Amino acid sequence: MTNPEVAILQLCLFIGLVMLGFPIAFTLLAMGVAFGYFAYYSGPPDSFAGIFDNNIFYLLNQNTYSVMENDTLVAIPLFLFMGYIVERANIVDRLFFSLYMAARNLPGSLAIAALLTCAVFSTASGIVGAVVTLMGLLAYPAMANANYNKSFASGVICAGGTLGILIPPSIMLIVYAAIAELSPLRLYAAAVFPGLMLAGLYIVYVVVRVMITPGLAPKPDLKEVPPRSKIYLDLLVSFVPLTVLIALVLGSILGGLATPAEAAAMGALGGIVLAAIYRSLTWGKLKESVFLTAKATAMVCWLFVGSWTFASVFSYLGGHDVVEHWFVSMNLNTWQFLILAQIIIFLLGWPLEWSEILIIFVPIFLPLLETFGVNPYFFAMLVALNLQTSFLTPPMAMSAYYLKGVLKKQIELMEIFRGIMPYLAIVIFSMMLMYRFPGIALWFPDYLFGTYVP
Repeated sequence: MTNPEVAILQLCLFIGLVMLGFPIAFTLLAMGVAFGYFAYYSGPPDSFAGIFDNNIFYLLNQNTYSVMENDTLVAIPLFLFMGYIVERANIVDRLFFSLYMAARNLPGSLAIAALLTCAVFSTASGIVGAVVTLMGLLAYPAMANANYNKSFASGVICAGGTLGILIPPSIMLIVYAAIAELSPLRLYAAAVFPGLMLAGLYIVYVVVRVMITPGLAPKPDLKEVPPRSKIYLDLLVSFVPLTVLIALVLGSILGGLATPAEAAAMGALGGIVLAAIYRSLTWGKLKESVFLTAKATAMVCWLFVGSWTFASVFSYLGGHDVVEHWFVSMNLNTWQFLILAQIIIFLLGWPLEWSEILIIFVPIFLPLLETFGVNPYFFAMLVALNLQTSFLTPPMAMSAYYLKGVLKKQIELMEIFRGIMPYLAIVIFSMMLMYRFPGIALWFPDYLFGTYVP
């Protein structure tokens, strides 16, 4: 039953319920089943005969089965487990202190050490909440004791903590690959340089900002500095094992030696080995890591089941056709389409998180890529950069709430919001830079796997 008006009502009602605080996954599921029952109903309009004889239940069953047998999604619990077990291996605190000692002569050395630690740890973890929370407990007190400006310090942690959803191996890219039916290998390769570029721009901003306004990040008065040999040894011990693990996982994927799921399994085993080496592997920590992994994986799976059901019904009612006709009717060229699509995704980041944007709204744009001649991997990288803003854009800005949750009365939420604004601008600048130079995203995957042919 094609009924575009009902499809638009379905979409608007979903956004309204999410903004009221209803759980995303089950709202998607409920909306999909409710509107799907209307869309697929074929019985007499004035009779309850065959009330359960409706194709929506078959669709729901098939979507659930499809999620459970999707080989790409198998990597998600394994990467999550790797992140949770590494988080509990007591590597991060050593890494932060070692990086700080190595960068102690640079302007904003604590902030630089925090950003580098966030980049490395978030790459291993991919869990924004875990990175921001841990760095809030570890790096923020160090910066506060050095009389860093509160907003400046909080902005560093919030921005650095979001890098994990962009720099491979990224769970977000696994989800995107499953949604868009793209190669996760190409997506990982495409994300390497944009991720490094964004992290580098963050560090450049910190250095330049502190040079202009030294009062934001006073140089700490170090009464005792360890010998240089000890600093480098500590950095070697804390930095190398984790980066080797990440390099092995990512290298095996990009080199075609392992699928993402196989590489993630190797990463999970490597995380256990690291925890054992650092004498942090206890039964309690292992059990907690398994529990958190199961909890997060269940959420992702239900998000997929709900979103695919919701999207199927939305498309069946003619919702995707309405959106496509609207874009085509405006006679946009390629760059205008890209700008408009990214503005819409950016605005959606105000009330929604990356998962809802990715699973519900990105599929609306995917059929239009061929119409406007857009490389799907290039579009994916624009979206991946843009999704950073969903963690940094008030009023949702989940990274700010994660940090506020651990710092409590030490800082006001508005101070955190002020601190993350410059990084929001940097993300937008990165998108403009990548649009001007598409090779930032496309050169590496083309080099590894050959030029992409639709």
